[in-house]
Amino acid sequence: MGLKQNLHNLKEKYRGTNMAPAFNALHTFLYTPNETTHSGSHIRVVDDLKRTMNTVIMALVPCLIFGIFNAGYQHYAAIDNSLRLDPLGNFFTWDNFILGAWTVLPLVIVSYVVGLGVEFIFAIINKHEVEEGYLVTGMLVPLIVPIDIPLWMLTVAVIFGVVIGKEVFGGTGMNILNPALTIRAFLFFAYPTWMSGDKVWVHGAVENSKQLAAGANIDVISGETILGSLAQNHEPIYSLWDSFWGFIPGSVGETSTFLILLGGLFLIFTKVGSWRIMLSSVVGALVMGLIFNGVVNAGWIQSGNSFYSLMHEPFWHHLLFGGLAFGIVYMATDPVTATQTNKGKWYYGFLIGFMSVMIRVFNPAYPEGVMLAILLMNVFAPTIDHYVVMGNIKKRKKRLKVKIA
Repeated sequence: MGLKQNLHNLKEKYRGTNMAPAFNALHTFLYTPNETTHSGSHIRVVDDLKRTMNTVIMALVPCLIFGIFNAGYQHYAAIDNSLRLDPLGNFFTWDNFILGAWTVLPLVIVSYVVGLGVEFIFAIINKHEVEEGYLVTGMLVPLIVPIDIPLWMLTVAVIFGVVIGKEVFGGTGMNILNPALTIRAFLFFAYPTWMSGDKVWVHGAVENSKQLAAGANIDVISGETILGSLAQNHEPIYSLWDSFWGFIPGSVGETSTFLILLGGLFLIFTKVGSWRIMLSSVVGALVMGLIFNGVVNAGWIQSGNSFYSLMHEPFWHHLLFGGLAFGIVYMATDPVTATQTNKGKWYYGFLIGFMSVMIRVFNPAYPEGVMLAILLMNVFAPTIDHYVVMGNIKKRKKRLKVKIA
């Protein structure tokens, strides 16, 4: 009660000043505001932007916890490959958790501190309330980056993503690009060696390679992902069950298809995520995979071709590899940057899945295409909605003419 009263006193003290948005944000984040509507029409509902953001965060927490364990597991498994013989028995250990927390939690802290700091600065400068949109972005960012990304790189990328991808458009609800993917795109194009390859996905592998280059006599730590192996026409060392449960290298939160599936069902059940976008994205990915399988079966692509491995892979395997499932569930469904019409969501999702598989197959240097596919469809989402609405208007005009006649 004392803290609440102190915050309320600070809020009243700075009312009308430039610092008011900062204190209002802290006060309403911790406590329910006591302001009520006294006149005019209004709707009383139990959900608001903050509750919606918290629902998504709850769906992301299992991926974060699993990613912490997986960071430690992949490090120790790269040193002692025998641990992979029994992944479940060697996964949930204190050693894995401690090492994973030591590497993952700093990414979460930097993401939130820097991102919310930029939000507070813009709120104070523009004299508007601090919005809750970054609550989800701050959790998504550490889940979609490699484990050993330098913190200063993440800081620069978060500042760029929040300012250029969000604030210049007017803040939460006005941005046309997903802020988390904008941050990842900046990292990929600004620091490509830290976002791809076989060293960045396992903790210690980058430092290990530097010591090897300097002539040190140490064991090699490598962590090539399944997509990286297939893109190089290598035989993956991980099974489909490893991919489904998540015992594979990759970005922090994208490896466990099982937990992502549960998170998607939770978002659908709470009506926060669009099931139309999720389902159509899956269909689009499967259709593109089937087309590639047909091309291989027809003999149009030979085994020596650089595209062969990813084209030859059974079409449904694409849903288990890389960040496709994570992107479909948590990013394609972003209500701000996605399409708003029900029919438009089917087109939007289908094209995301379709292009994700297409990009990952035709670009061996970057075998993960869901980021680019979602960002591209973010740009075209308003166009899709426009034509859906215009199509409905034309149908109504035709029905009107028939009725009048």
